[in-house]
Amino acid sequence: MKLLRVGPAGNERPVVLDASGDLRDIGEPDIDGAFLASGGLARVRAALEAGRLPVVDGEGLRIGAPVARPGKIVCIGLNFSDHAAESGAAVPEEPVVFMKAANTVVGPYDEVLVPRRSEKTDWEVELAVVIGGTARYLDSREAALEVIAGYAISNDVSEREFQLERGGQWDKGKSCETFNPLGPWLVTADEVGDPQDLAMRLWVNGELRQDGNSKNMIFDVAEIVRYLSWFMVLEPGDVINTGTPAGVALGLPGQPYLRPGDVMELEIDGLGRQRQTVGRG
Repeated sequence: MKLLRVGPAGNERPVVLDASGDLRDIGEPDIDGAFLASGGLARVRAALEAGRLPVVDGEGLRIGAPVARPGKIVCIGLNFSDHAAESGAAVPEEPVVFMKAANTVVGPYDEVLVPRRSEKTDWEVELAVVIGGTARYLDSREAALEVIAGYAISNDVSEREFQLERGGQWDKGKSCETFNPLGPWLVTADEVGDPQDLAMRLWVNGELRQDGNSKNMIFDVAEIVRYLSWFMVLEPGDVINTGTPAGVALGLPGQPYLRPGDVMELEIDGLGRQRQTVGRG
């Protein structure tokens, strides 16, 4: 299934995209941790298959992030060897973990704001994992896959000076306002299939900048979830950004960082497409 939230920011309506392309009201308060923890995906699937969900007119409606109010956003850095190389970093022996403020999440077509005093705002197309069950001390890859509700596209926008030159504390360069466009859909794990064979692309002003595949992750999705569960409790509604392939501004000749007026477009196989215009914070 493909679930999404439509409407004005802060007042989105949860819907599901059916096989014919219609939006249908899922009959739930929202798509959030409580929904996922209480078996919401199974309820929606049963109602959709039974034809009980009314059609919603989505014409002209804004698309919000598909997950409301994630409890936390956990990120994995340097998870593609080509990105590590372009960043001048060694390939990590264990996942590089950092956190991103949950309120960075915006819709997939919302404006991304260059922070004040920023000169090095950068892009990163990433596969986002949405957690659907509580995970602590998982002992196998199979157990890790069982707690995944689904996947989405994430743009892990980053300010490289704040991240790398202001004390080396990555969270400062990752948690600025609007720095995590998410969506358009939460695609359930069964529909995605193998998360390790998804093409990932990002364009800036129509120029292809990133062209990778999730098969090239150093640590794959199952290992990331299993590993993280030994350091923190993962809860329904949490989001994990799993890393980006090469092609970010930091590693390109001339380092063409984002400026107001630039347009980013992102896509991952089966997960839809994003588009953001860059503005000023």
